[in-house]
Amino acid sequence: MARGDLSDEEWHIIARFLPKERGRKSRPSHDNRRFLNGMLYVLRVGCPWRDMHERYGKWNSVYVRFRRWAEQGVWDALLEALVELGLTDDWRHMIDSTTVRGHSQAAGAKGTHKEAFCRSRGGFTTKNHARADGQGRPLGFVLTGGETSDYSAVPDLFTMPVNRPRRMLADKGYDADAIRQELLFHGTRRRSTRKDPPPCDYRVYKDRNRIERMFNRIKQFRRIATRGFRTLSAEPK
Repeated sequence: MARGDLSDEEWHIIARFLPKERGRKSRPSHDNRRFLNGMLYVLRVGCPWRDMHERYGKWNSVYVRFRRWAEQGVWDALLEALVELGLTDDWRHMIDSTTVRGHSQAAGAKGTHKEAFCRSRGGFTTKNHARADGQGRPLGFVLTGGETSDYSAVPDLFTMPVNRPRRMLADKGYDADAIRQELLFHGTRRRSTRKDPPPCDYRVYKDRNRIERMFNRIKQFRRIATRGFRTLSAEPK
């Protein structure tokens, strides 16, 4: 097992949710675990699919399976299935966002707003909005343009098929009356522009650093830290 590959325990949990591939006599189907490790290798290293290591098989076969699973919604279903296993901490949830800069090769697509790729003060960027459980484990993501405000993605984050938490942690970028009305308990930080700042439990708010660490961990995958493709549905080779 190479560095970064799935362990036996991780594969035992994920294997049941991946579709079985039917091979042909002239072109047999390869192991899903081998191909999935190849996909993780490309995401982690940030290399083109053509430069994928040979130990994971033919790069085009791995790429085709990655695209097919994306079109079939396998990745979204996998995340939802892992959440439904009951391994999440639903006492409190956290929401936050991070900005992903775009590579020069990602520019030039038509209708960039639809592809969550817009020009901001930092250039062409994409904003990745996330919802995490109390331990900082991701529950879902929403992609928008880099100039989009944080609270505009809140409706999509709140309608995710997850359990309702007792508390919701967020920073002052989400401090809006409409958002507070949706929450039974909240622990958002007070906003200096309010005349009557709402109370804040700062001992609970300290745990919000876990979603920041979650972003730091997933951005260790270079294909997530920098966007190198023009459209959301067309991953480059």
